Amino acid sequence: MNVKKFIANSSREAWRQVREALGPDAVILSNRNIPDGVEILAMANEDMTTLVAPGAAREAVARPQAASLQQQTSLPPAPQPKRPALLSSPVAQPPSRAPRAESSGPLLDQQPLGRAVSKEAEQADARVWRSRSNRAAQESGQDQPPRSSLPEFDGKDYDEILSEVMSEIRSMRGVLETQLAEISWGGTQKREPLKAQVMKEMLAAGFSASLSRLITENLPSNSKSQDIMFWVKSVLARNLSTLANESELLENGGVFAMVGPTGVGKTTTTAKLAARCVMRHGSGKLALITTDGYRIGGYEQLRIYGKILGVMVHSVKDETDLRIALEELKGKHTVLIDTAGVGQRDQMVAEQDAMLAGAGVDIKRLLCLNATATGGTLNEVVHAYSSSGLAGCIVTKLDEAATIGNVLDVVIRHKLNLHYVANGQRVPEDLHVANKLYLADRAFKQKRETAPFEFQEGELPGVIGPTALSMNDKGLREVTFG
Repeated sequence: MNVKKFIANSSREAWRQVREALGPDAVILSNRNIPDGVEILAMANEDMTTLVAPGAAREAVARPQAASLQQQTSLPPAPQPKRPALLSSPVAQPPSRAPRAESSGPLLDQQPLGRAVSKEAEQADARVWRSRSNRAAQESGQDQPPRSSLPEFDGKDYDEILSEVMSEIRSMRGVLETQLAEISWGGTQKREPLKAQVMKEMLAAGFSASLSRLITENLPSNSKSQDIMFWVKSVLARNLSTLANESELLENGGVFAMVGPTGVGKTTTTAKLAARCVMRHGSGKLALITTDGYRIGGYEQLRIYGKILGVMVHSVKDETDLRIALEELKGKHTVLIDTAGVGQRDQMVAEQDAMLAGAGVDIKRLLCLNATATGGTLNEVVHAYSSSGLAGCIVTKLDEAATIGNVLDVVIRHKLNLHYVANGQRVPEDLHVANKLYLADRAFKQKRETAPFEFQEGELPGVIGPTALSMNDKGLREVTFG
């Protein structure tokens, strides 16, 4: 039997030597690691077929291949029948069981080199190569191996797998926090019924569950029921930012623009503010501008108000017209701009902001908030209109709202400066400077015909549980209690 030994630094180099010496159909008898590199014992396919019967040759070739696959999957070898005498010599011993991590190359399949390497052998080769790359990167002082050497799983790279794992962890954390919050609040209701009563009152007043929970968890200990609501109202009033002095606003003057979604009362509010300015400085010191060219009768409505007040109303269509109009009116003490109503999800919000920003004059934006809207809607409105900065806000339709806790919650959460509140259509009577103590008290005293929509005590744990994730809101972190 003509068995030849090949020694090389790597398995690939040994393969090349075998292929050049014995051809692509050579039979590999042994493959093991030695101090000098890799040692391969092989023989030509013709010698194998002449020494062993065809059936025995196929069996002899299949057994080393099965042993190689068993070694790759770390399973104990299956019992093998006694080898033929011709292959029982030392040169035909199976490959040594060297540790996988110390292998310098892939295991060779016990099959002719001309055939494709099996998928299992390729995966084993990749794992060994990546392990050696990681070890080499650590020895060289690198924090991590090159991105190309990181493993792949089902066609996904390392970043995709890591992103999916982190997403699952966050999801599990959210579920656990919610369940623990429900369990904790269920026990709190039994131990401290006063907290449950305060929570129920705040939710009924329209405040969000997250703000209600934050205030409830910080209730002073050993408080009486008649004093605890006074403390809650004082905390709400302390965190409301209102106009300190109306005279400063009217005396300083400037250019103000009423912004907000459709139907919140911007035109009526503009007329009310115009009346206050006329009573303070006269009609000659005031100018009105409208950009509402979309709504039918929008300009006519403001023009009628201007005619009653003796003030000229200017209509502009774009940024150029606005710049020209403001240049002509720069001698006026106060200029009020009534903008077109744009929904908070409309891309025209950005266009309107660009028009006001490009007018060449410092225009102070006053956001009109509808008190009848839900807290989620008001939150979206503030996010959409606050990108360019807000000088303050005006709460409208206070007389139409069943609850006002929703709008007060948004004002507190976003730290808006509340200038005025409007509670009717009369001009200028139904516009008032915001009083924080009055608003906090009215939030709980206002008559509510919302019994079907109020939460019962048994429903409170399910309402409080999801607030575990929203307690990290930046606006809530800035709430003060004393």
